[in-house]
Amino acid sequence: MLFHLLAVGDVVGQGGLECLSQHLRTLKKLHGVNFTVVNGENASGVGITPKQAQAIFDAGADVITLGNHTWNRLQIADFLEENPYILRPANYPKSLPGQGYGVFDGPRGLRVGVMNLIGRLELNPNYDSPFAAADAILKDMDADLIFLDFHAEATSEKGAMGYYLDGRVQGVWGTHTHVPTADCQVLPQGTGFVTDLGMTGPARSVLGIRPEQSINLFLGGLPQRYQEAEGDSKLNAVLFTVEVETKKCLSVERVDLE
Repeated sequence: MLFHLLAVGDVVGQGGLECLSQHLRTLKKLHGVNFTVVNGENASGVGITPKQAQAIFDAGADVITLGNHTWNRLQIADFLEENPYILRPANYPKSLPGQGYGVFDGPRGLRVGVMNLIGRLELNPNYDSPFAAADAILKDMDADLIFLDFHAEATSEKGAMGYYLDGRVQGVWGTHTHVPTADCQVLPQGTGFVTDLGMTGPARSVLGIRPEQSINLFLGGLPQRYQEAEGDSKLNAVLFTVEVETKKCLSVERVDLE
């Protein structure tokens, strides 16, 4: 039996939400997708509200993952406690609301494990080690297939995590940098990997925001509240195909909509 998981890059703003709502279900049908994980931490530009999270579920996501902007919209805290299908990084302090991993129902009784971790390099060195956190989760998780959204800045940290978990999980993908990478691959022990999914949001932008705002920042201008760029949006996603019997990933393919 083949299992197809679609991982969708960071949803940015209203444009990203609308693009997801318009195209995700069609994309899933086209590729025979069995399970969908969407990173939603930028649905408000920075952060996500319960209403926006529900819109992502309504669009066709099975699980939502988050990242470093989890707490930019504090009203999400109660929703994280109430809804086990939205995850925040597991290596955040344990006192914070929500869960960092879960086991979910897949096709034909499959138990699908999803982990969400955040990197430390160039983000926040005070987070718990994502590598140690992954080890602890894998000891506790009873699932047939396991996948990781690793929300990290450094490509080296993402690559290291992929090789660290090679053969222990079926798929590892990076999020956060909003730029899709061209390194889809199956690692030597059978784990599918891509450094970054990219984003779902305004195509003519700098990481989803108006280009002039990013230019202003690099020219030393006054800080500004980020505004979503205008125009058509794109959807960046990667399809992981796993052979259930061997628990090996067979292919990792970009399925972007530009």
